[in-house]
Amino acid sequence: MTATTWSQTDLLREMNQVVEGELNRHLAVAKDWYPHDYIPWSDGRNFDGLMGGDAWSPDDAPISDVARSALIVNLLTEDNLPSYHHEIAIIFGRDDAWGEWVHRWTAEEGRHGIAMRDYMLVKRMVDPAVLEDFRMTHMSKGYESAHSGELLHSLAYVSFQELATRVSHRNTGRFTDDPMADQLLQRIAADENLHMIFYRNLLNAAMQLDPSASMMAIRDVVKGFQMPGTDIPGFQRKAVEMAVAGIYDLRQHRDDVVAPVLRFWKVWDVENLSAEGEQARTELDALMADLDTKASRFEDKRDTLAARMNL
Repeated sequence: MTATTWSQTDLLREMNQVVEGELNRHLAVAKDWYPHDYIPWSDGRNFDGLMGGDAWSPDDAPISDVARSALIVNLLTEDNLPSYHHEIAIIFGRDDAWGEWVHRWTAEEGRHGIAMRDYMLVKRMVDPAVLEDFRMTHMSKGYESAHSGELLHSLAYVSFQELATRVSHRNTGRFTDDPMADQLLQRIAADENLHMIFYRNLLNAAMQLDPSASMMAIRDVVKGFQMPGTDIPGFQRKAVEMAVAGIYDLRQHRDDVVAPVLRFWKVWDVENLSAEGEQARTELDALMADLDTKASRFEDKRDTLAARMNL
């Protein structure tokens, strides 16, 4: 059987019906919700400055420094929505079902940032001035993915990234020891899971059309995967703190994010791969083994790292 090589434009056209079906499925199962319902407004009070209120203090909210770091990272990651919208709009376009999804996804993601920021400020979980300075620095740099403009790579990336965000939000909520914050982040995590399913299903459809190109895209994304918040000020230390605390670590990345998505795509069973596609699958297998080794090493030294970082 001769494999068909698809141009990106032809793939977009060929998959339009799949996108329409996935969009309709998403709209049928997605639940509308309102950020204001989750915010304990009566707990809020004015900050210092123009309102003449109380200066922020770490003692204002009984959460750990790690939980605070995780909340900041998760919120700032959501904040760069204009750049994310630009990225997917360039690839997917604004026509037909592709365009409808771009706008729907953007609206749902925007709700996450609104709700998180309102909650964190009302509950005085973070220094509002520092948070705003971080936001300005982060957003001023913009965001461009490692595979900007490439359809298959982008579908593979967001399949993993949306699930990673779900895991991070879910675990951060638990780690705050704040029941309402936990409930809010559960709600946001549920949205992220639906977004993952949408993108995962699209890449699965692309795999049926062009398995070799899809396999090579998956290999590339797994090899160079980074969350979109890597340029957040102090991100590396915050990421290590979150990993040591078990909010998001290499083991979760491999076992709870990458592995289940690969299983859904049945990457180990795909047939009719080209030589390049088969090589990509071989490399993908090696990458998964390497992630397993690195995750085990990290787990072995977790206690030492925690003591060193005073966690």
